[in-house]
Amino acid sequence: MSNALGSGVDEKVAQLIDLALREDIGSGDVTSRYFVSEQRMGRAFLVARSEGVVSGVEIGEEVFRRVDSDCEVKVMLQNGASVFPGSRILEVSGRARSLLTAERTAINFVQRLSGVATRTSMFVKAVEGTGVTIMDTRKTTPGWRLLEKQAVVSGGGQNHRMGLYDRAMVKDNHLLVKGAAADLPNSIQFMKKDHPEVAVQLEADTLQQVEAFIGMNEVDYLLLDNMDNDTLRKAVAIRGDRERPVLEASGGVNLETVRGIAETGVDCISVGELTHSASALDLALDFVPFQKTF
Repeated sequence: MSNALGSGVDEKVAQLIDLALREDIGSGDVTSRYFVSEQRMGRAFLVARSEGVVSGVEIGEEVFRRVDSDCEVKVMLQNGASVFPGSRILEVSGRARSLLTAERTAINFVQRLSGVATRTSMFVKAVEGTGVTIMDTRKTTPGWRLLEKQAVVSGGGQNHRMGLYDRAMVKDNHLLVKGAAADLPNSIQFMKKDHPEVAVQLEADTLQQVEAFIGMNEVDYLLLDNMDNDTLRKAVAIRGDRERPVLEASGGVNLETVRGIAETGVDCISVGELTHSASALDLALDFVPFQKTF
């Protein structure tokens, strides 16, 4: 494998690609080594077999280049592009052995990320016209969070916090461990003093909590957890004309329920299934005749 970094991915993503390639190639691709001539050149297209939204194009491109830096890769569709059966996403050419060795890993990355983008686009379309933002969660594949969250953006959604470090999200379990919510204003003040750039979000399960939390200074977001639509509308009414906190609905969200939730007047809806339940987009690498040899 080549050690040269491509320009389209950062070091952490490159390490993930290398891990995937080591997992698949191991001590060597015995099929290509013994059944494909070393001199044979190849040309192929990464194509869609179903309708969706593509993401992870630069990852697929990098996989081929890390297997063989002499591979030529042409990006035909960018992240966020709509695809249909037969749509060509990448064109790759070079040593046939290298293309075949990289094939499965490249497809695995692009099909998974395109599946996330496609699922996200379905939710975005479902709330079109309401002004509501569809957001992801931290329910991501371990090690793939950055890639999957980029795929959400490709599908028209927006990212929630990346991790535990860039937003303080006080949920019911935090309050249970703490023992009481009475110290919340002081805790918020202390955190803001040390981390003024970090937003604060509180989880509310009842309208009583909504009333109490909205009155607290420096609360940026309010998570309305598992509330029915009537309760969500009442929570929106409690906030009234205030610009803050931003109201986020979460829980019980699927393609059948999301439109009704959006019409309650909340600002955004977080959807775990964008990343934890998205089906891979059907992709394939189609080879074409290419006779050139060294």
